Amino acid sequence: MSDSPLLQRLSANLESVRSRIESAAARSGRVSAAVQLVAVTKYAPWPAVLGLIALGHRVFGENRPQQLTERAALVLAETPQSPVDWHLIGQLQRNKVRAVLPSAALIHSIDSWRLLERVDQLAAELALTSQVLLQVNISGEDSKGGFSPDELKTCLTQAAALKHVDIRGLMTMAPLTEEEAVVRGVFRGLRELRDNAATSAMPLAELSMGMSGDFEIAIEEGATLVRVGSALFDGCETLS
Repeated sequence: MSDSPLLQRLSANLESVRSRIESAAARSGRVSAAVQLVAVTKYAPWPAVLGLIALGHRVFGENRPQQLTERAALVLAETPQSPVDWHLIGQLQRNKVRAVLPSAALIHSIDSWRLLERVDQLAAELALTSQVLLQVNISGEDSKGGFSPDELKTCLTQAAALKHVDIRGLMTMAPLTEEEAVVRGVFRGLRELRDNAATSAMPLAELSMGMSGDFEIAIEEGATLVRVGSALFDGCETLS
């Protein structure tokens, strides 16, 4: 695969995204190493996923729990010498928690107290500690799930009693709009909410925000995790 058109296209895409991350980080006085690129594989052809692994990328995000567990097993079987971290970035239903916990290095989409409690309960049964982010609906859109800012404060207070979840930070999604000020305001709102809610016991260091169309704005506003799919896999469909 080393000289294949697919790998060449993936390499160019990856280099472009990394360059954009570096530039956005520099504009905000940060270093690019502070931003982790999560390659979103929801629509990616399987050969392209393997190609990105071959190029050295090690952090992938899946929207669907079942596909995450299936692809995690496939990667382990096909490239055991190149272990990767799988992040669940899509909605998680409580009846899917048990299946996904062993494979998910980080769950970005904890959107309710009931779900967080369920993750804690099943993580205890599985003798592990689940790494999670709390999803916050900063924009207030009815179409988006997540805690309201007020609900988040209550959740964080109650979460101190949970022993098998590690709340690493927060996640949000910006509205689908061409108005940069609106998008920037949502990302800034999450960062400010985190800054006000963080404690020494729960620093909430991670901010997952920004996708292919807006990850540079997210980085400028403090994102530590960006979820990028189409910008990485663009043009790969016909090369697989």
